[in-house]
Amino acid sequence: MIRAYLLLFVLVLNSVPVFGGEIDLGSRRELFVDDFLIETLDGTELRLHSPQPANVALPLDRPWEGLFCGYFTIFQDGDRYRMYYRGLPDVDHEDSQVTCTAESADGIHWERPNLGLFEINGTRENNVILRGDGTHNFAPFLDTRPNVPKEQKYKALGSMDGGLAAFGSADGIHWKKLHDKPVLTPERHGEFDSQNVSFWSETEGCYVCYFRKFADGVRSIRRATSDDFIQWSDAQPLSYRVPLAHENEYFMRLPNGTIPSATMPAEHLYTNQTHPYFRAPHIYIAFPMRFMPQRQVLDKNQAGATGVHANYGSDAADGVFMSIRGNSSWYTRFMEGFFRPGPDPGNWVSRTNMAARGVVPTGETEMSIYYSQHYAQPSHHLLRCTLRTDGFISVNGPYSGGFMTTKPFRFAGNRLVMNYSASAAGMMQVELQDREGHPIAGYSMADCVPLFGDTIEGTIAWKGGPDLSQLSGQTVRMKVYLKDADLYSMRFVP
Repeated sequence: MIRAYLLLFVLVLNSVPVFGGEIDLGSRRELFVDDFLIETLDGTELRLHSPQPANVALPLDRPWEGLFCGYFTIFQDGDRYRMYYRGLPDVDHEDSQVTCTAESADGIHWERPNLGLFEINGTRENNVILRGDGTHNFAPFLDTRPNVPKEQKYKALGSMDGGLAAFGSADGIHWKKLHDKPVLTPERHGEFDSQNVSFWSETEGCYVCYFRKFADGVRSIRRATSDDFIQWSDAQPLSYRVPLAHENEYFMRLPNGTIPSATMPAEHLYTNQTHPYFRAPHIYIAFPMRFMPQRQVLDKNQAGATGVHANYGSDAADGVFMSIRGNSSWYTRFMEGFFRPGPDPGNWVSRTNMAARGVVPTGETEMSIYYSQHYAQPSHHLLRCTLRTDGFISVNGPYSGGFMTTKPFRFAGNRLVMNYSASAAGMMQVELQDREGHPIAGYSMADCVPLFGDTIEGTIAWKGGPDLSQLSGQTVRMKVYLKDADLYSMRFVP
């Protein structure tokens, strides 16, 4: 009985936009990062794809940066990319904290602008944009709210008097407080000693902030919302859905990290890095750092060889992938590491492998994700990794073949395009069905022209061609056949 009530509660929490009893897709892009659209998997499965190391984006070797740099934020701003991060050479002297910036034309090669705003270590030749309030965890974003004042084109939250202060900027370099007191406080919200991320949500029509909360000794994620970036709602606890072992069910994971089963231990989610995915902003993606306190991997000699600070050799951490749609439950289909520490001893120390907030396009078929390595060591740096565009999770079909069937939905558009990859022996076909699951004449599996190859945006065609205008606005289902192939995303387009 308890399990049934929990399942019902999760379904309510994860209710989706419907129109006449079915999902209304419109023409937006949908990724298969959750079960939003999926009704059944028959011989197929969801598969997590990990980012691949590419290059060191930024060595943190300036005198004002150092061992304890952190809390990186990266986003695309027109034809440029912006990066913000904390500079902190000595954790025992936090009054030396500053906020730094870097810029890039491609998201791959980064440069520190020489701004001359603050004198640090006897020189103004540096890339420091902030000192004092806000610098511990300054987290900017490009404000996409319609009609936002030009002097607040960029916004940020940063630490102040135990809470978070609101900042605004016209150019992303010169910042001013928007209010003389913290706008989020420990009494109403949470603990703010790590990175706390915010953004304008197009789908929710408000500002959203995701931040850390200690609940029963476990680090977890909460959120608050605001209409004006100054007045914020109380903290809203969030639940987590994880699969129970050997069962095709999803249950609520409680805010303190526990679930009504012994199959999953409580885990510390140190940072969250939640933000709208740039190709589908109605889907929020997150890369929490999974912190494993006292999981010591290196012995004293190994730790000494890395040069790690004496207080940072006894823990371990990695990163996981999660997604969420507005004010619902986190979808945590995969608790396996999204990126692992790997064989490098320098990545088996405390608070390393922390992802930056932000995924950005860096090529026609790739996007970049960044995370820090060698924390609390002289070799501390920010690593750039690459992933296929939309390529977080796919519906995977084995060589023997399998099917994925969607829930009923409506769409607006004339063509269906899909992001898919197949082996030389693989293929994909698509069938459109009516609400009851019967193939629609002319759009059956037998009518579909088999798709081969690997493309970010391949058009689906049937014997009569790719045109779907006669079905636009009608209730349909979709059945996909995958043979040694992966399906990442789909969209109906004009």
